[in-house]
Amino acid sequence: MRRIPIKNFFIGKNEPLVVMSGPCVIESEEHCLKAAETLKKMFDKHGVNLVFKSSYDKANRSSYHSFRGPGLEEGLRILQRVQNELGLPVVTDVHTVEEARAAGEVCEILQIPAFLCRQTDLVVAAAMTNAVVSVKKGQFLAPWDMENIVNKIVTANNHNIILTERGTTFGYNNLVSDMRSIPILQKLMDYPVCYDATHSVQKPGGLGKESGGDREFIPILTKAALAAGANCLFIESHPNPASAKSDAASVMDFKDLDILLPQFKELYELIQRQQK
Repeated sequence: MRRIPIKNFFIGKNEPLVVMSGPCVIESEEHCLKAAETLKKMFDKHGVNLVFKSSYDKANRSSYHSFRGPGLEEGLRILQRVQNELGLPVVTDVHTVEEARAAGEVCEILQIPAFLCRQTDLVVAAAMTNAVVSVKKGQFLAPWDMENIVNKIVTANNHNIILTERGTTFGYNNLVSDMRSIPILQKLMDYPVCYDATHSVQKPGGLGKESGGDREFIPILTKAALAAGANCLFIESHPNPASAKSDAASVMDFKDLDILLPQFKELYELIQRQQK
């Protein structure tokens, strides 16, 4: 399996645990920087590598009137401050070719949203920035369908790829996580697989004008994914989920993440030892 370089650590087999975490969307400059600082202290305390995650624009909100973020230019400026002042690697969503080019100049990891994973121009543009490309498996795809997407990235001469499992459509407004997807993706494509624990408990559009979710299942599904061999985790988090401007029903409370991180780390390391 390829080892994917992220600043001063790697994501891959036999590498230390990495978690991508942060508020779903940049709510303000002050909020973003404070969240990143709090998470950095938390992750340093537990000895877990952190990639800070927040989006400058949430282009796939359920309602036209939903909060989307500060936009590309302002959002990237804020994420650059997170990198410069806290020394954290950053991952953010990209939605268009132009966004990918701009974000690739700032962020270590560009994330292709699940809804857009088959958009060839977007995937190739992200790959051509030479940033690490993290692709979320569409809710409508089988694991082996991701091979075509990987080939698009590789064709652009970029081999720094992370594949993310985030649940599969299971009836109306519901998702199910098939943990078989993790070893299938690893075996077929030989790239690290990330598990998106918070979007996997979402109920897309489940509240009518916004998505619902079952936050209480995040720890259970995360541990199941680690037991299945996931190489890293994606867990959106917030200091006060009730006031979150995006994904309030599924984002994890900082307090809960602080308690669960040692458990996740211990399980991850146990599975890593068994796989050697």
